[in-house]
Amino acid sequence: MQKLEIKGGKRISGTIVISGSKNATLPILASTILTKKKIIITNVPIVKDVETMVDLLSSIGSTIKFNKKAKKIEIINQKPLKTLAPYYLLKTMRAGVLVLGPLLARYGVARVSLPGGCAIGSRPIDLHLNALKKMGSNIKIKDGYIVASAKKGLKGCFIKFSKISVGATENILIASCLANGKTRLRNCASEPEVQDLINFLKKIGCKINWDGKRSIDVTGIEKLKSTTYRVIFDRIETGTYIIAAALTNGRLKIKNINPNIISTEINILHKMGVNIIARKNYIITSCSEKLKSINITTKPYPGFPTDMQAQIMVLMTKAEGVSEIKENIFENRFMHISELRRMGAHIKIRRNRAIIVGKKKLNGAELMATDLRASVSLVLAGLVASGKTIINRIYHLDRGYEKIETKLLKCGAQIRRLK
Repeated sequence: MQKLEIKGGKRISGTIVISGSKNATLPILASTILTKKKIIITNVPIVKDVETMVDLLSSIGSTIKFNKKAKKIEIINQKPLKTLAPYYLLKTMRAGVLVLGPLLARYGVARVSLPGGCAIGSRPIDLHLNALKKMGSNIKIKDGYIVASAKKGLKGCFIKFSKISVGATENILIASCLANGKTRLRNCASEPEVQDLINFLKKIGCKINWDGKRSIDVTGIEKLKSTTYRVIFDRIETGTYIIAAALTNGRLKIKNINPNIISTEINILHKMGVNIIARKNYIITSCSEKLKSINITTKPYPGFPTDMQAQIMVLMTKAEGVSEIKENIFENRFMHISELRRMGAHIKIRRNRAIIVGKKKLNGAELMATDLRASVSLVLAGLVASGKTIINRIYHLDRGYEKIETKLLKCGAQIRRLK
């Protein structure tokens, strides 16, 4: 099993080009099931979750050309697809459940394995299933699979999600595009990745009205168009590298982004003492000598993202005073704390709150990654720790970060992959 070795204390300075968003690419790939027409997706990140989704679509019959050098995927679904999404492909990737909506919408049947992915709480898919039931589908859970049918097709209706969910919003939005009549979705997620999915679906001919907030109306249609579409940048990767520079008193130019999308993160990091100069499609970031403590709460977009919680926690260990994070999205997303404590961090947990005492020296240690964002927080800690850090189970990291050690190495990190 591969590991990362990091020797800390090096400044991270230089230029980093941000990859396309994994969390935007996955639902767009799933939504290609809706159409027979050729779809070309560009700016695709070369990460394990995207490769798994490509394997999943190939397994059900999609004809796919994946040009990794050009970061481009070409998909055609001219032949009828299989409607079984097997466990062996969904066990490591929660986003695999996003094929449920489009399969059911196009073929009236679907058998999809219950999803896997990061171990950061139960994350039930009841919101997906209840919405599809309202749209006229019959759903059972049998032998670890979601078995769904809608013999007369899905029908448009009014759906108000009981809580904001990115995955449920995406799944039902996609399914609504081929439903009979109009579907009105309320209390929707409005993350940039959901917005990107809406933009893609419109380009292939779907009739969608979005109010820019939490209401989406979709009128079902029968025929869709071919298109070429460029996915947005990865905002979580962007935030991760801003913090890498801040932790190590480095200076980074971070390219291929839209700073307006990450204004919340930029404002919070500004308050902590991180210098960020924003331009049209890049930022320049550096850090003053003293970082300030801060209290934050994770919230749905446009709030502070839960996917940046572990990373900013590492930055808080270097700040003056005591900081606090309230985790409001997932109930079990503090698993990285035990590993940070082993490095010397002083962090207490009180239910869904983490209290971080700053100005604590971190020391290198052998660590175990537990999920995607936790694993990258350990990389950040290793960059600033004294001595050598070994991170095990980095397959979590490979699910969502493209060539992270290569990008960091070019900017001065002493980091290598061990087999």
